[in-house]
Amino acid sequence: MKTASGSQRQSDGAGQEAEEFDARAFRDVLGNFPTSVVAITAAGEGGRPKAMIVGSFASVSLDPPLVSFLADRSSTTLGKILAAGQYCANALAADQEGMCRRMAARGADRFAGTGWQHSPLGNPVLEGVVGWVDCTIEKVVELGDHFLVVGRAVHLRTESEKTPLLFFRGDYGDYFSTTSLLLDRLTGW
Repeated sequence: MKTASGSQRQSDGAGQEAEEFDARAFRDVLGNFPTSVVAITAAGEGGRPKAMIVGSFASVSLDPPLVSFLADRSSTTLGKILAAGQYCANALAADQEGMCRRMAARGADRFAGTGWQHSPLGNPVLEGVVGWVDCTIEKVVELGDHFLVVGRAVHLRTESEKTPLLFFRGDYGDYFSTTSLLLDRLTGW
């Protein structure tokens, strides 16, 4: 069955019709869902820091305290993080777009010009982040063209009141403002 947009519909096997669409349409629509930008860091071989950028970090469970992120199967860094058995999720601040781009680049020295210190587990905690969660890896699940990595939160901390770096409609920015933050700015409370 054709839809108004010209895409095809097919049965999903459960009696429901599922629309067929191409990867570009999928990315375009999902680009309207803003995501936080998180640097996943770990100590690699010889203590050398490793990092990758994800836009899919989420809370999974309060009891036990579990979080997760998704990583593309083609990631060359994910294997090094999994081999460490632990990681630190660093919530990047709105003023850290340059760091984000450097840490997302293949073959780059991802920590060049970036200050960091060791977390209680020995993972890199980046300077200037909004907050961080130190985790041990609980489970890795292959889902389509990604891996879902679930971690148990062991240590965590809010580092600053900065606004987070967000990814929205294919670009980075600081698109977030809470009502209380807006009132603080207007009234000086």
